Amino acid sequence: MDKKSLGLTLGMLGLVLIPIAIYGVVVAGPAGSGRYDQLAQCLTDKGTKMYGAYWCTHCQSQKRLFGKSFAKIKYIECSLPGGQEQTQECKDAGVNSYPTWEFGEGSRLEGEVSLDTLVKKSNCEEVSN
Repeated sequence: MDKKSLGLTLGMLGLVLIPIAIYGVVVAGPAGSGRYDQLAQCLTDKGTKMYGAYWCTHCQSQKRLFGKSFAKIKYIECSLPGGQEQTQECKDAGVNSYPTWEFGEGSRLEGEVSLDTLVKKSNCEEVSN
């Protein structure tokens, strides 16, 4: 490859990689942190957990709501591979629909739940980084 072709190739590569890098730093934030880390940690600290299934579209929406911060949520996968059966843990807990949010004092909410509702139900403050 001659110098002109190499320079053109590197220039094109830079045009693609630079916007991706800017997006990663500005929009997505620093690696490992999420917008709702403190809220998610507070929910977990207060005994809140979410029961869900990998195939559940509402569970996926709930996870997207938290973004990277969902990693701090106590999540219990209820579906066995193949999606036809439920884990014993979820059977024993009486989980009948997904997602099911269970709070420290034992109350539950089924279905997609807003951040505001989670904040009020758990007495956590909504904190975004």
